[in-house]
Amino acid sequence: MPFQTSGLHHVTAIGGDPQRNVDFYLRTLGLRLVKTTVNFDDPGTYHLYYGDESGKPGTLLTFFPWRGAPRGRIGTGQATTTSFSVPEHSIGWWKRHLDAAGVTVSEVVNRDEEEALLFRDPDGLQLALVAHPQEDPRNPWDTPMVPAEHAIRGLHSVTMSVTREDATAGMLIEGLGLSLASEDRNRFRFAAGDGGPGALVDVVVTPNSPKGLVAAGTVHHVAWRAPDEETQAAWREELIERGVGVTSIRDRQYFRSIYFREPGGVLLEIATDQPGFAIDEPLLELGKALKLPPWLEPDRERIESSLPELELPSENNPVGT
Repeated sequence: MPFQTSGLHHVTAIGGDPQRNVDFYLRTLGLRLVKTTVNFDDPGTYHLYYGDESGKPGTLLTFFPWRGAPRGRIGTGQATTTSFSVPEHSIGWWKRHLDAAGVTVSEVVNRDEEEALLFRDPDGLQLALVAHPQEDPRNPWDTPMVPAEHAIRGLHSVTMSVTREDATAGMLIEGLGLSLASEDRNRFRFAAGDGGPGALVDVVVTPNSPKGLVAAGTVHHVAWRAPDEETQAAWREELIERGVGVTSIRDRQYFRSIYFREPGGVLLEIATDQPGFAIDEPLLELGKALKLPPWLEPDRERIESSLPELELPSENNPVGT
């Protein structure tokens, strides 16, 4: 019996200008910046985490933003669209809101009994807002720009583009414990547990599409949830026994991670739910200060001098700003 993830943990993408990234995700999409840190493997750039009030697993979209980064190419071997969950009655509000913000947005698309709006962020990252017919119980972040009644509840799903379905499906089912939920021509939906927002991945098979190139405007990896470190360690051993090339367990300070590629080329991660983002700053101050792991603290002065300053809207930290 394979291990079974309970759903998406986070999606990590590559961005361009960090301030433009912050402005779009905080002001236009109404998310909260829950952690300002650096790429632990390349501390010359930020790692910015956006989510709900506390950054719960399943609400998180994170970025490595490099000012002046070249534009990537969206294609096979990538997660090509990141979708957020919004209330069913809010699609019209979001269409007007995005239009007013100067964002080019599609007409409402209907698929799998869901309504969706498709658009891109300033770097070209493909995004969607999806209204699921069932209520999403996750609590949103409430801001003056995006009130709670319409706000994003968290991740809805990711779409992966591959050239063949069978090997990727095998990894999702046998490696992550997902199940095939629906099939529509070249689109296959897989679900964790009972499915629903935050527990879905769509696999689109496009044999003749060009291979993606990871740079600004593309997804770097997709992370799935593990409840604790013990489960993650045992999961890693099972993947190795299956012949999967898995990294060592990496300390990401706010969770622990392992990484591997599914056969279609998409980089996947299994991340622990704990310890979370409040271990080094109070809830109301999340994202306000640059946080570094202990092993990078001796280089704080050099790291801070290499990073551009960020200005956060006051509503990101409503008390004590």
